[in-house]
Amino acid sequence: MTNKDLKHSAMKKHNFYAGPSILPQYTIEKTIEGIKDFAGTGLSVLEVSHRSKEFVDVMNQAQALFKELLNIPDDYSVLFLQGGASTQFAMIPFNLLNKKAAYLDTGAWSSKAIKEAKGFGDVTVVASSKDKGYNYIPKNYNIPTDADYFHITTNNTIAGTEIKEDIDSPVPLIADMSSDIFSRPVDVSKYALIYGGAQKNLGPAGATFVIIKNDILGKVNRHIPTMLNYKTHIDKGSMFNTPPVLAVFSALQTLKWLKDNGGVAAAQKRNEEKAKILYDEIDRNKLFSAAVPNEADRSLMNITFVMNDNYKQYEQDFLDFAAQRGIVGIKGHRSVGGFRASTYNALPKESVEVLVKAMQDFEKQVS
Repeated sequence: MTNKDLKHSAMKKHNFYAGPSILPQYTIEKTIEGIKDFAGTGLSVLEVSHRSKEFVDVMNQAQALFKELLNIPDDYSVLFLQGGASTQFAMIPFNLLNKKAAYLDTGAWSSKAIKEAKGFGDVTVVASSKDKGYNYIPKNYNIPTDADYFHITTNNTIAGTEIKEDIDSPVPLIADMSSDIFSRPVDVSKYALIYGGAQKNLGPAGATFVIIKNDILGKVNRHIPTMLNYKTHIDKGSMFNTPPVLAVFSALQTLKWLKDNGGVAAAQKRNEEKAKILYDEIDRNKLFSAAVPNEADRSLMNITFVMNDNYKQYEQDFLDFAAQRGIVGIKGHRSVGGFRASTYNALPKESVEVLVKAMQDFEKQVS
């Protein structure tokens, strides 16, 4: 390794990756401890039985903290499954779509969910923002009252839009909250099911969380394979088969960290502050423009922006300039280009301030 490589690796990094993404340092340190010696067993969490009392306690704690932090009602279950949110795209209609489902199309992930659901019954897309590259959240649509459920994706990581309020739905409401879970308080009682991958605001890749109202099940006529049946996992407390042990253990550490730092309401306040700092600079800086024009639709978690037409030739130069300051993960999704700064719960305000300073200094250099 050269001196240059050593200097680069030693530089403090500001991690804006969209997922897998930044985790609290507390989570990383506690996970390392657990890998070396789990709960004083003398064994690693990587090698201990998931049926051991020590890991059963981890699962129970994680589910209990989930419920506490989000004020989840008693008639809901919290599951930790595998397969990512993408498996949920099929598992949801498998369990819940009897005749017809309604979907709001706000981006690539909701589009994939719609495609999967069409294999199980009729699907009504109540509205879509595809006409403008998903750069806004549709408004004033009608949810069919005869639908088995209405599905939304609350935060759109690629386009950088977010639904920040809990929708009133005349039918069971289902939400993919992969990238904004725990970023703001949620009235869980308004939802029949909330799900998401853990690898953005919760823990490492490998675990999928599902918050499900127990009484919405058992209403479809089809056979549901055992592993794809929510009831299987509810009845066994997410322990029907070997769960993603390390991912659940790490998620528990993040939940503890979140509680110790004021819970979800405090996280929302920090997230709003971080987002305002960055959006204000994007709107001020002559080199950049926000990818989402309507401020109300702008995500607090994935802040997307582009280089203005007059300065497009400097896009790679800015990425290189930012990298020299330890800023990583701001290149936009390959399908849309531009830039994306993911400001999840674990990202400190300092990192946002470093990015803003880089934007200001680059503007001076180009001018």
